[in-house]
Amino acid sequence: MDELSTREAAERLGVKPETVYAYVSRGLLSSRKAPGGRGSRFDAREVDALARRHRRPHAVAQDTETPAGTPVRTGITLIERDRYFFRGVDATALAAAYGYEEVADWLWTGRLTPGVRFTAPPELLAAATAAVAALPAHAGPVDRLRAAAVAAAAADPLRFDLADDAVRATARGLVATMATALPPAGPAHAPSAPVARRLWARLTALPPDAGFVRCLDTALTLLIDHDLAASTLATRVAASARAHPYAVVTTGLGALDGPLHGAASGLAHRMLAEALARGSAAAVVSDHLRGGRRVPGLGHRLYAGEDPRAEALFALLERIPRAAAALAAAREVAEITARHVSVRPNVDLALAVLSVSADMPAEAGETVFAVARTAGWIAHALEEYAERPLRMRPSGRYTGPPPEQPLP
Repeated sequence: MDELSTREAAERLGVKPETVYAYVSRGLLSSRKAPGGRGSRFDAREVDALARRHRRPHAVAQDTETPAGTPVRTGITLIERDRYFFRGVDATALAAAYGYEEVADWLWTGRLTPGVRFTAPPELLAAATAAVAALPAHAGPVDRLRAAAVAAAAADPLRFDLADDAVRATARGLVATMATALPPAGPAHAPSAPVARRLWARLTALPPDAGFVRCLDTALTLLIDHDLAASTLATRVAASARAHPYAVVTTGLGALDGPLHGAASGLAHRMLAEALARGSAAAVVSDHLRGGRRVPGLGHRLYAGEDPRAEALFALLERIPRAAAALAAAREVAEITARHVSVRPNVDLALAVLSVSADMPAEAGETVFAVARTAGWIAHALEEYAERPLRMRPSGRYTGPPPEQPLP
């Protein structure tokens, strides 16, 4: 076979030699030691195949905008009749049968690989861990995850490679990096542990319990995507402008960082913790209603009945004795509120039961939501990279003073 030196492979790929070695570390390219042990040799056919995969046509951006109000074509998630589907498969059935990494990888590739594990590249993890450690103690979970993603991007010479296989390799490393770079709260885990196990050690000091970790893994899977939520739409806009995957994810984290999206489970956590401390959910619900506040963890604009994600998590939590008290408080909250308004539990209430019963902080649900949804954002980015660039550009409806105004 024809072989190339590192310099020759870099020239064919149009990259720097260090980027060639980054391709090798990501599994995108193989190499062997040169005779005498000096340098590496690369199969010319494999290099040329990689070069062909990574050449994207330069699409013309004119007349490609998506007008405001126009549905965005997507083949990822469908929500209908109080159920939701990932690529046509019932999402709750997927979560019951497979783990988070398996479903995420299947969503990106169309292939299911049983037992697949995401690993954090050492140089990315070192940069992310240092960035997270430099934040003040009061930094929130999204602050930490955003810092981890930005630091990992700066350490990754392949971040601008938007070929599908490169984006998927980046995504696997980024998810693992985000879950592992957070400050540890409990016992260490093996480097090959699933993402749910790594995240467990960042959220609670409790020893990993099989039932709880399974519940956490299922929560991650259920939360991978939920159609075009605010954060997901933001990530598609970024991908439309050809932002790299790390920038896409930090865009999603920015939209997620608010009480009406990813942080909603924290409000439900505090409500359940108060109900348990006071020995009554009725008093807590009464306080919310008296103050003109909606009761957190109830109702969802896309489901007339119960959120299917909540149903799946409650079924798992019922099997965990330690979750019994928080689960009873959540059901009491739902029953009392239902006397006044027809609303059902949503996934935020189920996440709150998990976080309260596992001695996690109030922000734990937000962390789970953000790590889980990273996989969905990458799936949408892959779709958007295949579209013409800059199509996500609605036109503004100007309502300011008419021209020509005098110079101020």
